[in-house]
Amino acid sequence: MNATLEAAGLNKSFGKTRALDGLNLTMEPGQVMALLGPNGAGKTTFVNLVATLIRPDGGALRVHGIDVARNPAAVRRLMALAGQSAAVEPTMTGRENIVMVARLSGASASDARRNTAAVIEQMGLTEAADRTVRTYSGGMRRRLDLGASLVARPRLLLLDEPTTGLDPRSRLELWDVIRSLVVNGTDVLLTTQYLDEADHLASQIAIIDHGHVVASGTPRELKRLAGRNVVEIRVRDSSALDRVAATLMSIGDGPATIDAPTRSVRVALSADTERVFAALRPLDDTGIAIDEVSVRQPTLDEAFLALTGTPKEAVA
Repeated sequence: MNATLEAAGLNKSFGKTRALDGLNLTMEPGQVMALLGPNGAGKTTFVNLVATLIRPDGGALRVHGIDVARNPAAVRRLMALAGQSAAVEPTMTGRENIVMVARLSGASASDARRNTAAVIEQMGLTEAADRTVRTYSGGMRRRLDLGASLVARPRLLLLDEPTTGLDPRSRLELWDVIRSLVVNGTDVLLTTQYLDEADHLASQIAIIDHGHVVASGTPRELKRLAGRNVVEIRVRDSSALDRVAATLMSIGDGPATIDAPTRSVRVALSADTERVFAALRPLDDTGIAIDEVSVRQPTLDEAFLALTGTPKEAVA
């Protein structure tokens, strides 16, 4: 079986700027793959290449075994793209929007109606299908936009920051929809500015920096690449944070980090996990009230920072 997506030595430049520099990436069928990286790392360029919006300067790029540069029309028939903004017509109903896209994709009138009905049910929009889109919430519009992308039954869906601007409930609802896509035979390549979103949704993650993949694997594997486990202590009184940080320095691999809003201190471990609590006993003598002590793997945010040297706020 062909890989969903294969890039080998992929290059793309814009003038003197080298956006992709020998990028190698493979996406297997049955996956949500998340593409992460700092601003300017090459993520958008790569997605535009997959979408056949631009052509590569060198290397190979295939979707289900089809060369993107040599046969872009065949690739377009296999995939769909949903951008950051919901591309729907507010004066039409939800059903009319999806039927229109289906007809533009070449479906007959009867197939368009049948496929639209299936997509509306899949997106959880049955009750709202015959209302004008101007009455939809932001989350409903995003689901409608996804539905329009799916009506032609693509084998690969490119999602560019699908939950930007959504409230927490709408975001969780859209996550459920994205998970269901793979179950129903559509693989998903996802770019997101929310690392927790990639952690929850993706079975594979590729981190791009300076135009090539610097790390790839499952979320758990990438967290392990970040290095040692982390010990974190949350105190009852924020005035004790500096004293706790000084104590953690004795077992930490590097400086302790204070997070004043959550009244917590964390540090990467230089000692074995079983030695942590013994090393923390001096805190008992200080009388500091501790609400919580945890030892955990690095978060995906911390892994991203370790692998790219870029603050998470720069992710896009």
